[in-house]
Amino acid sequence: MIPLLLALIPQTLTGAQVMHQTNFQPLENKRVGLVTNHTAKVGDTHLIDILHANPKIKLTALFGPEHGLRGLADAGAKINDENDPKTGVPIFSLYGQTQKPQQEHIKNLDILVYDIQDIGARFYTYISTLGLCMQAAAEAKIPILVLDRPNPLGGTQVAGYVLEPAHASFVGQYPIPIQYGLTIGELATMIKGEAWLPGLESLDLQVAKLENWNRNQTAAGQLWIKPSPNIPDFETALVYPGTCLFEAIHASEGRGTTEPFLTLGAPYINAERLTQTLNSKNLPGIKFISVSFTPRSIPGMSANPRFKDKLLHGIEIKATDPTKVQPVELGIHLVHAFYHQSKGLDRLRFFNSNWITKLAGTKRLQNDLEFGKSPEEIIASWGFELQEFKSRRENYLLYP
Repeated sequence: MIPLLLALIPQTLTGAQVMHQTNFQPLENKRVGLVTNHTAKVGDTHLIDILHANPKIKLTALFGPEHGLRGLADAGAKINDENDPKTGVPIFSLYGQTQKPQQEHIKNLDILVYDIQDIGARFYTYISTLGLCMQAAAEAKIPILVLDRPNPLGGTQVAGYVLEPAHASFVGQYPIPIQYGLTIGELATMIKGEAWLPGLESLDLQVAKLENWNRNQTAAGQLWIKPSPNIPDFETALVYPGTCLFEAIHASEGRGTTEPFLTLGAPYINAERLTQTLNSKNLPGIKFISVSFTPRSIPGMSANPRFKDKLLHGIEIKATDPTKVQPVELGIHLVHAFYHQSKGLDRLRFFNSNWITKLAGTKRLQNDLEFGKSPEEIIASWGFELQEFKSRRENYLLYP
């Protein structure tokens, strides 16, 4: 009975899959620039190969984001321009000398197409690339077509501080919460509609919508293509909007292990006490296990992790019910627990103030922790701004 019921549930189709059904007719007789990476699959075939093989479409330029066109480079590693070895089409890096398509590379295009799988966290840089590509298209007076993909965390949960414009950066360009609950197509329409970037007033923004997707759907149990080297599975993506905050504190976010962002630790942690503290909170959908681990260089994931070859103590996060996990709230509880176990020099260097401000989108997180506020007080503090954001985003929702 269960397999039969599953068979009756319509399969979600990405924007690329929907357009593939028409053989990408809207791109016929056009010189196309494609902003993409390894996640842009249509079935077993990459979108690059599909467009290149279509005699009615001229695939003229490729643009690759952070981690490169094939998604293999470490976080923060600069990517150089090159030619695609399979098609010969030039690849221009958007994570090297520039983060925005240069006019000399798009002046001979008729349209720019964007197809990259996002994970629904504000500091994941693919959405910053999206906005800069929208700006470049507007400046070149050409349309941009966003091939929509599902938000793997679904479209209902919204959580975290709304970024304060004074702290905008490449890991946070828009006044949105850490977990914003939009697809990439919805976000693009909101970026334009709310005028979050200058020069988009006359942009011809087109979105190829998903089919058979609703806001309650997540990527749990679905085929997973890791969008970057350290997001190897859905469980990692599920906690990432919270545990990414560990990149900005004196602790390991788990790079250098096979379970980054699910494995957290530091030299000063009492793992048993930490585990008891966190499990006593009964955070929804989560349990914690005490661990000790040593970050190592892992080719293809993390070449030089923090605390490399040093024994650390901490926790592993296990999702007992993915439908109930609240990742940003989880992250606040975790940072609070680590902060209160740090002492002396570890406490003094606990925060990378510049980086935690960029990731949180505000100075309030560091200030509140140092002032002694509880996780519950911190989480309650963003309630009003979340309600305002949710009210604004209603105008841009494309799916029920």
